[in-house]
Amino acid sequence: MGRSTFDGPIRVRRGAAVTQATSRATGVTINAPAGQITMNSASLAAAAEASFVVTNSFVTATSVPVVALATTATGTPQVFVSAVAAGSFTITIANLHASTADTTADVINFIVFNGSSTDTGS
Repeated sequence: MGRSTFDGPIRVRRGAAVTQATSRATGVTINAPAGQITMNSASLAAAAEASFVVTNSFVTATSVPVVALATTATGTPQVFVSAVAAGSFTITIANLHASTADTTADVINFIVFNGSSTDTGS
């Protein structure tokens, strides 16, 4: 099998968006390979974390979901994927600020990469 190269950004035309309800720990369902999650604006205290499950039919146990903050205004939030399972992944948001709470409805961009653990890419 040949190797592929590309020049330019990866574009996904089947994106979607969802808004988290109730709290920062409330799970969301978004069945798309990429998209945006608008978080609930409940206060996340300084030096605190919250995690929530993203249910997504494009995710397999070997998927690599990647997340990044698109917008934020207060605190010092950082997001990362803390777990992956077939049909879902978990996002953790940590407020790294020492004294200011994050009270913003932060927006998270995501994309799910899928591959095969049996493809040697010779």
